[in-house]
Amino acid sequence: MTTIDSDTDAYAGIEDLTVALEKGVLAVTLNRPDSLNSLTAPMLSTFAATLERAAEDPRVRVVRIGGTGRGFSSGAGISEEDHANPGAAGTPADVLDAANRCIRAIVNLPQPAVAVVQGAAAGVGASLALACDVVLASEKAFFMLAFTKIGLMPDGGASALIAAAVGRIRAMRMALLAERISAAEAYGWGLVSVVYPADEFDAEVDKVITTLVSGPAVALRKTKNAINAATLTELEDALELEKQGQLMLLESRDFREGTKAFQQRRAANFTDS
Repeated sequence: MTTIDSDTDAYAGIEDLTVALEKGVLAVTLNRPDSLNSLTAPMLSTFAATLERAAEDPRVRVVRIGGTGRGFSSGAGISEEDHANPGAAGTPADVLDAANRCIRAIVNLPQPAVAVVQGAAAGVGASLALACDVVLASEKAFFMLAFTKIGLMPDGGASALIAAAVGRIRAMRMALLAERISAAEAYGWGLVSVVYPADEFDAEVDKVITTLVSGPAVALRKTKNAINAATLTELEDALELEKQGQLMLLESRDFREGTKAFQQRRAANFTDS
């Protein structure tokens, strides 16, 4: 969980998720670059606790959410390393509950949340990015709901968040076909706010953050609340439906086969019906 330094009242993360507050910007950074920032229950729990605290912190004017290395996040960890140490990574059900808590924390956060996506945003990693109010993408970024490749369904509110942004048919395409959607295509669909050239990305992100930090905090808060109230009316129901469906799928033969096939880098042979 997030801890507080009693002497400085500073935010403190964990090794896999760093947190820093400077000049009104709370930077929350996924920090497992060797696995493209795959997510564990402790990471997600720390993430959620950080944002829940930030919601009550007048020092925080903007929350910046990003990842280290080449990607934003590859989603929930399903590597052999993650499965070999479930006590540290958390069970799949733990990860699901913690991810849903994160989505609620992002959406309910009074301050603007900015996703900084320089590479892959897949699985529940895509959900975390797309729950943000402003999604800034590098031209090298891509988005992918890869759940069906391992016998699962989208979670983290993706079924509501993506449909609210791009409509039912495109949401179905992403969810059922598990296709990789480039940054350019995502922008054309209305899935991301803007796409920048890779060599200009960091500078452009700083400009957007500066604009928000210096903006009218109360007006930004009320604007965010009004737009979310108008467009995310189905989010809570979606989170519950996804949780029920995913918990069932996590016990299925297809999930076991899909996970094994992923680890063995082969095509899965799904047999459930």
